[in-house]
Amino acid sequence: MGNSNQGRLRQQIGFLRQQFVQQGDLPFTNVLSQQIVLEALTAAKITWNDSIYQPLVTLWVFLSQVLSEDHSCRAAVARLITHRLARGQRACSPETGAYCTARKRLPEKFFADVTCRTGRALDAQSRGQWNWKGRHVYMFDGTTVSMPDTPANQRAYPQPDTQKPELGFPLARIGTITSLACGAIVNLSFCKYAGKGQSEVSLLRRMWGILSPGDVLLTDCLMSTWVEMVMLKQRGVDAVSRLNRARRSANFRRGERLGR
Repeated sequence: MGNSNQGRLRQQIGFLRQQFVQQGDLPFTNVLSQQIVLEALTAAKITWNDSIYQPLVTLWVFLSQVLSEDHSCRAAVARLITHRLARGQRACSPETGAYCTARKRLPEKFFADVTCRTGRALDAQSRGQWNWKGRHVYMFDGTTVSMPDTPANQRAYPQPDTQKPELGFPLARIGTITSLACGAIVNLSFCKYAGKGQSEVSLLRRMWGILSPGDVLLTDCLMSTWVEMVMLKQRGVDAVSRLNRARRSANFRRGERLGR
């Protein structure tokens, strides 16, 4: 991800934080539905006992913790208490233990599934005027994230071999397909940073099943590969990409025919 993209991402996060502070409520309550969360829980085979920190509530509180200027668990629980009192419910305990336990019980797959289901619902509701010549346009891009250097993280997402042991951090690679009509993620996948089948191209192949004939996929120059373009074309999907600097020309009229 380039510096300009990172700058725009920081601006968007800042805007979300500002909107959240102005509203003074738990975030995305008008987008995240109980049905979406239940479907994600069923897919992940997660069971849950009745408690204040139901999965949907836990997800709301976690989002408020991420978007708020104060990232502490105590502040996140305090916002939940305010939300409950505003709705005429009794206040829950201000202790953070129950919230932290509930958050740890939600696996990575659950967060990814909720994100995709919410994005697809928003994409389905988007107006046709945001399409290009009546066609749905999506964008694929990838990035990497680091995480705390714990034994569990190192096993799941080991640091690159180029770094000396105990001198680096676990790295994960993330790829997303985003709807340009509504700006929401409709599919995502993550994997180790390095190793066979762990590249951005491999992530794209795992996710392009979400695309339908007639769709258009925008990618950066790293995805400017003939194999992927042909495979997408076989699915009825057109690919648009900047020409990789390693390729001097993409004019097929001037190429040399090597065979049928």
